[in-house]
Amino acid sequence: MFNLQRQLCTLYANSALNAFQIAGASWVALLAARGYSLVEIGMAESVFHFTSLLGEVPSGVVSDMWGRKKAMVCSQCLLVLAALAMLVSRGMPGILLAMALDALSYNFSSGTREALAYDSLKQEGREGDYDRFSSTELMIYRISGAAATLCAGLALAIGYRKAYLIDALLGAACLAVTLRLKETGGGGTAGARPDWARIKACFRKSFDFLRGEKRAVRLIFLNAGVGAAATLLGFFLQARLPACGLPDAVLGPALFVMGLGGAVGARAVLLFRRWRYGQVYLLAAAGVAVCLGLSFVRAPVLMIACGSGAALFDDLIEVRSDIRLNQLVPSGQRATLLSVSSLCFSLVMIGLSPLLGKLFSM
Repeated sequence: MFNLQRQLCTLYANSALNAFQIAGASWVALLAARGYSLVEIGMAESVFHFTSLLGEVPSGVVSDMWGRKKAMVCSQCLLVLAALAMLVSRGMPGILLAMALDALSYNFSSGTREALAYDSLKQEGREGDYDRFSSTELMIYRISGAAATLCAGLALAIGYRKAYLIDALLGAACLAVTLRLKETGGGGTAGARPDWARIKACFRKSFDFLRGEKRAVRLIFLNAGVGAAATLLGFFLQARLPACGLPDAVLGPALFVMGLGGAVGARAVLLFRRWRYGQVYLLAAAGVAVCLGLSFVRAPVLMIACGSGAALFDDLIEVRSDIRLNQLVPSGQRATLLSVSSLCFSLVMIGLSPLLGKLFSM
């Protein structure tokens, strides 16, 4: 028997455990501690997003046709493999393999969790509650991720191998939680296997929808631009803050404060329900641009404030965009079309990662 409250609580638990990765939360700092330059770290980030670019839409199609739960289980298995690959890595090839596996894990969960939540609510006639779920889920994700950054000093102290071993164990725990999810009518058929004809048809319907729905395309690219700038700022500040004099012991709390900015932004979206999407977007874009510019001042307190502010504005527009996009797309193609959104984000990140890596290393 389907229990909506249990389903939503399980999705919240999945988000919390998925975000609490002590090595994953400080991967830039760990690579910097191993002697890798910001340019090399930017290259690793580009590999992540290039892999995501290739796997994003196919993973969404599999989710729509094979089932949301199965896609999320696959995501957790890949996350454990990525942590183990980073654990045994001895050079850039191993690191790039781990980043690719991590990207595929991201592919199978991005859009899928949101699609499963929306379809679960719709199944009970409560899709109007999705904005509250989306805000709460992202807030939980950000708080859990921020809590993981408190362990940045621990991760640096125990070394990347032990840190990634802990991540692998946490990933296995998250897998056990994910197995408790229930499939809904919007995500595939139990026991069905996707065939090429149906996959092709799903691709065609999705891109036909995007071709005719210009609002969705515009929303996707606007959100990707703001999100990429804010995400990269947070990544590179992990390496820049110690270089600007911040003690290693304080790095974890600093990243925690930055992560809390995202949690505040995710919850603050409920205060802007009466604002038009364009107004919220202009506020978020301007806020991220100001934070990005000020972050080049080599003052740790100001840099932390900029990282926190950028995360706040990013999550504010991300939740608003997620709500709007879910209202626009049909149920049977929801995961595929949300994956197209993540694909566009990856395109922007591929271009910006090396560029900002060079700027921040100057």
